[in-house]
Amino acid sequence: MKILLLAAVLALAGCASTGGGGMPPVDVSGADVSRRSLDNGDTIEEYRVSGQLRMVKVTPARGAPYYMYDGNGDGKLDSNRDGVSPVYWKLYSW
Repeated sequence: MKILLLAAVLALAGCASTGGGGMPPVDVSGADVSRRSLDNGDTIEEYRVSGQLRMVKVTPARGAPYYMYDGNGDGKLDSNRDGVSPVYWKLYSW
């Protein structure tokens, strides 16, 4: 019984240590943020560092916000080989 309890506590501790502390995977410190609202109620926030686009946060009128990143710093949002940009949702935060 003690081993099962210990395993559960260690698993919870491992989950609590993941998640990145709410920080995006790209450096957006000191970024200029421009916000605009679309006609359908969506809000788009663009984060630019030294004029280069680093991250876009889209907050739909309904639903959870999602993010698109420029991971390699070339000023273009990341895409896979088919030209589709990956989209990231924040599932939880502490």
